[in-house]
Amino acid sequence: MTETPDTPEPLRPESMAWAVLLGRWVEFAKSSTAWPGDASGRRWKDSVPDIVQLQAVWFALREADGLGAGERALGCDRAAVLIARHAGSLRRRWSAAGGALPEELASLIRDAESALAEARGAA
Repeated sequence: MTETPDTPEPLRPESMAWAVLLGRWVEFAKSSTAWPGDASGRRWKDSVPDIVQLQAVWFALREADGLGAGERALGCDRAAVLIARHAGSLRRRWSAAGGALPEELASLIRDAESALAEARGAA
Protein backbone atom coordinates (compact mmCIF):
# COMPACT_ATOMS: atom_id res chain seq x y z
CA MET A 1 0.00 0.00 0.00
CA THR A 2 1.37 3.38 -0.97
CA GLU A 3 1.19 6.03 1.70
CA THR A 4 -0.22 9.38 0.77
CA PRO A 5 -0.15 12.57 2.82
CA ASP A 6 -3.70 11.74 3.96
CA THR A 7 -2.84 8.23 5.15
CA PRO A 8 -2.62 8.15 8.93
CA GLU A 9 0.44 6.66 10.56
CA PRO A 10 -0.04 3.08 11.74
CA LEU A 11 -0.99 2.61 15.37
CA ARG A 12 1.88 1.61 17.60
CA PRO A 13 0.41 -0.36 20.50
CA GLU A 14 3.61 -0.19 22.53
CA SER A 15 3.52 3.62 22.44
CA MET A 16 -0.13 3.62 23.37
CA ALA A 17 0.56 1.27 26.30
CA TRP A 18 3.23 3.64 27.64
CA ALA A 19 0.83 6.57 27.30
CA VAL A 20 -1.88 4.70 29.20
CA LEU A 21 0.58 3.71 31.93
CA LEU A 22 1.86 7.25 32.23
CA GLY A 23 -1.71 8.46 32.66
CA ARG A 24 -2.33 5.89 35.38
CA TRP A 25 0.90 6.80 37.17
CA VAL A 26 -0.04 10.49 37.09
CA GLU A 27 -3.47 9.63 38.53
CA PHE A 28 -1.83 7.48 41.20
CA ALA A 29 0.56 10.28 42.17
CA LYS A 30 -2.30 12.80 42.33
CA SER A 31 -4.41 10.49 44.47
CA SER A 32 -1.55 10.12 46.94
CA THR A 33 -2.11 13.70 48.06
CA ALA A 34 -5.37 12.56 49.69
CA TRP A 35 -3.67 9.90 51.81
CA PRO A 36 -3.54 10.50 55.57
CA GLY A 37 -0.84 12.80 56.94
CA ASP A 38 0.18 10.29 59.61
CA ALA A 39 3.51 8.44 59.55
CA SER A 40 2.15 5.56 57.46
CA GLY A 41 0.52 7.91 54.97
CA ARG A 42 3.75 9.87 54.61
CA ARG A 43 5.72 6.64 53.99
CA TRP A 44 3.24 5.70 51.24
CA LYS A 45 3.41 9.20 49.73
CA ASP A 46 7.20 9.14 49.83
CA SER A 47 7.12 5.72 48.15
CA VAL A 48 5.21 6.89 45.05
CA PRO A 49 8.30 7.68 42.92
CA ASP A 50 9.84 4.30 43.77
CA ILE A 51 6.59 2.49 42.99
CA VAL A 52 6.26 4.22 39.62
CA GLN A 53 9.91 3.54 38.72
CA LEU A 54 9.61 -0.16 39.58
CA GLN A 55 6.43 -0.46 37.53
CA ALA A 56 8.09 1.30 34.60
CA VAL A 57 11.10 -1.00 34.76
CA TRP A 58 8.85 -4.06 34.98
CA PHE A 59 6.89 -2.93 31.92
CA ALA A 60 10.01 -2.05 29.92
CA LEU A 61 11.60 -5.42 30.69
CA ARG A 62 8.54 -7.17 29.28
CA GLU A 63 9.44 -5.54 25.95
CA ALA A 64 13.14 -6.47 26.10
CA ASP A 65 12.81 -9.38 23.69
CA GLY A 66 12.28 -6.86 20.89
CA LEU A 67 15.80 -5.51 21.37
CA GLY A 68 19.04 -6.71 19.88
CA ALA A 69 21.34 -8.69 22.16
CA GLY A 70 23.59 -5.72 22.98
CA GLU A 71 20.73 -3.35 23.69
CA ARG A 72 18.97 -5.99 25.77
CA ALA A 73 22.11 -6.60 27.87
CA LEU A 74 22.55 -2.86 28.45
CA GLY A 75 18.87 -2.49 29.26
CA CYS A 76 19.06 -5.34 31.76
CA ASP A 77 22.09 -3.78 33.43
CA ARG A 78 20.27 -0.45 33.73
CA ALA A 79 17.14 -2.20 34.99
CA ALA A 80 19.18 -4.01 37.64
CA VAL A 81 20.56 -0.70 38.91
CA LEU A 82 17.09 0.88 38.99
CA ILE A 83 15.52 -2.11 40.73
CA ALA A 84 18.28 -2.15 43.37
CA ARG A 85 17.97 1.61 43.93
CA HIS A 86 14.19 1.76 44.24
CA ALA A 87 13.73 -1.54 46.07
CA GLY A 88 16.45 -0.47 48.51
CA SER A 89 14.77 2.88 49.02
CA LEU A 90 11.44 1.21 49.79
CA ARG A 91 13.01 -1.30 52.16
CA ARG A 92 14.95 1.40 54.02
CA ARG A 93 11.91 3.66 54.29
CA TRP A 94 9.70 0.99 55.78
CA SER A 95 12.33 -0.62 58.02
CA ALA A 96 13.38 2.79 59.41
CA ALA A 97 9.87 3.09 60.79
CA GLY A 98 10.24 -0.29 62.45
CA GLY A 99 7.69 -1.88 60.17
CA ALA A 100 7.74 -4.61 57.63
CA LEU A 101 7.57 -3.83 53.94
CA PRO A 102 3.90 -4.04 52.91
CA GLU A 103 3.13 -7.13 50.82
CA GLU A 104 2.01 -4.96 47.88
CA LEU A 105 5.48 -3.41 47.71
CA ALA A 106 7.27 -6.71 48.26
CA SER A 107 5.23 -8.19 45.41
CA LEU A 108 6.09 -5.24 43.15
CA ILE A 109 9.80 -5.75 43.84
CA ARG A 110 9.52 -9.50 43.18
CA ASP A 111 7.71 -8.81 39.89
CA ALA A 112 10.46 -6.43 38.73
CA GLU A 113 13.19 -8.88 39.74
CA SER A 114 11.38 -11.74 37.95
CA ALA A 115 11.02 -9.64 34.80
CA LEU A 116 14.76 -8.91 34.94
CA ALA A 117 15.59 -12.61 35.32
CA GLU A 118 13.34 -13.46 32.37
CA ALA A 119 14.84 -10.72 30.21
CA ARG A 120 18.35 -11.91 31.02
CA GLY A 121 17.34 -15.48 30.27
CA ALA A 122 16.16 -14.42 26.82
CA ALA A 123 19.57 -12.93 26.02
